[in-house]
Amino acid sequence: MIEIRRSNERGQANHGWLQSRHTFSFANYYDPEHMGVSALRVINDDKVIPGRGFGTHGHQDMEIISYVKRGTIAHKDSMGHVEHLPAGEFQLMTAGTGITHSEFNPSTEEPLEFLQIWILPDRRGLEPGYQQKRFDPRNGLQLIASPDARDGSLRLHQDALLLQLRLSAGEEATHVISADRCAYVHVVSGGISVNGTVLSAGDGATIRADDVLEFVGLASEDVINEALLFDLP
Repeated sequence: MIEIRRSNERGQANHGWLQSRHTFSFANYYDPEHMGVSALRVINDDKVIPGRGFGTHGHQDMEIISYVKRGTIAHKDSMGHVEHLPAGEFQLMTAGTGITHSEFNPSTEEPLEFLQIWILPDRRGLEPGYQQKRFDPRNGLQLIASPDARDGSLRLHQDALLLQLRLSAGEEATHVISADRCAYVHVVSGGISVNGTVLSAGDGATIRADDVLEFVGLASEDVINEALLFDLP
């Protein structure tokens, strides 16, 4: 069974300096039908104007993943990290017992576009942590985060996997979901077919009771067909 979440159905917020689309309930956007999927709690599609950003604020007991689509995040946190996160890189913060951080667009010209993802950890009170990594782009499925950091992936404190999917037009890939798990797919760019269902940029889908997911890239060769796949308990 596939449940579709179309891009234009997502919640939205416009703060002038920030435009955001919310796949699941977040801040002032509340929809009891869209509170997350399994341990996946937040997918925010954020666009920040040049020179602005999120001031210092706190988090606790959450695994927070940022993926930059365009531009750069200037990051500073209470653990002592002062970093730049450019397009194509992933950041994973374990908020655990509590962290504060800020995120800014340091450019004077280019907007910042990134996905902010929250995943509930498998336990509360973890020691805060910071990870950042660029994965060499390649077609097919690539493991980004896992509970045991296998194959060079980031360590995620949850029985979940995050995979990046990139496909050329007509190219195919498959992923097996066990019977006691589910999956969520979020399309970053281009278009992707999931078990025959067409998804475009910003669309998402929850998949249950399908043991094999079959993906096909749809957009023309000058467009990257890209999605994030969450394999969830």
